[in-house]
Amino acid sequence: MVSLDKALIALDKSGSFRVYLAVTTTIAETAREIHKTTPVATAALGRVLTAGALMGIMMKQPSDKVTLQFKGDGPAREILVTAYGTGDVKGYVSDPDVDLPLKDGKLAVGDAIGIGQLTCIRDIGLKEPYLGRIDLVSGEIADDLTAYFFISDQKESSVLLGETIAETGTVQSAAGMIIQMMPDPKEGAVDALEALLRDAPSIAKLAEEARSDVLSARGAVLTEQSLAEETLGEMLKRFFAPLPAEFEPELLEYRDVRWNCDCSRERIEEVLLSLGRAELAKLAEEDHGAELMCQFCRSRYTFTQDELLALIKGERKPKC
Repeated sequence: MVSLDKALIALDKSGSFRVYLAVTTTIAETAREIHKTTPVATAALGRVLTAGALMGIMMKQPSDKVTLQFKGDGPAREILVTAYGTGDVKGYVSDPDVDLPLKDGKLAVGDAIGIGQLTCIRDIGLKEPYLGRIDLVSGEIADDLTAYFFISDQKESSVLLGETIAETGTVQSAAGMIIQMMPDPKEGAVDALEALLRDAPSIAKLAEEARSDVLSARGAVLTEQSLAEETLGEMLKRFFAPLPAEFEPELLEYRDVRWNCDCSRERIEEVLLSLGRAELAKLAEEDHGAELMCQFCRSRYTFTQDELLALIKGERKPKC
């Protein structure tokens, strides 16, 4: 298992396309552990988390935020992921227990989500966030996001997402890549990429193989960060090796990506206050308190009757 998640951004030599590539094994495994997902739910949630992390590092400012919602009529019902310009990402699936038979030997992610819509909300600090929505193409996540970039953003893009899951249900490898065309690409770039993508390898297996080979060659002298970066570099090199030299991607920067839920007691207090004083008073009088759970990380926050009454009066428990 890749123990340190990392991403890179690259631009090909001709300036025709940009590459966002990430290994997200720890993110996907952390989500599985928190939500106790079945393999198909693990795959579905993991893919959206990977996509969210990649879209997060596309943002210009650390405080910029992107939210992806896949909502369908399948048994998984909804997957919601929020990512930030920092590379932090969190998410949940409405039904973590969804269990479907394999389809053509693969996890039936499309059937788990079903027919529905993909909504993307980008908040870059303006008065109103940007909202885009399309009908799902297949529910397979990568296909839907490729369509979203073209339909809503008018950007020719290719999205690759994948994971390998052990018989025990744990995530062995998770990775993803978004390739986006730049304005006025050099002649031949689109054709070369289309030919490359027709025979594209599994992105998750590529991550496993690249890491294994880097470990074999230099593992004894590498830190976890160096291992993560060299694994990404090897993935980039191998994936794009068939392209003509003029379209070879060149590294621009590495970026950190990680699971991080930013919930807090103060934020949960804001949720309670949004209910209104009458509802808070009812909770205090009838239930003698309240317990709320964060949907993203499943942390529980308990409020006593006195604490609810203090919120109603505008008093808050001081921070430690």
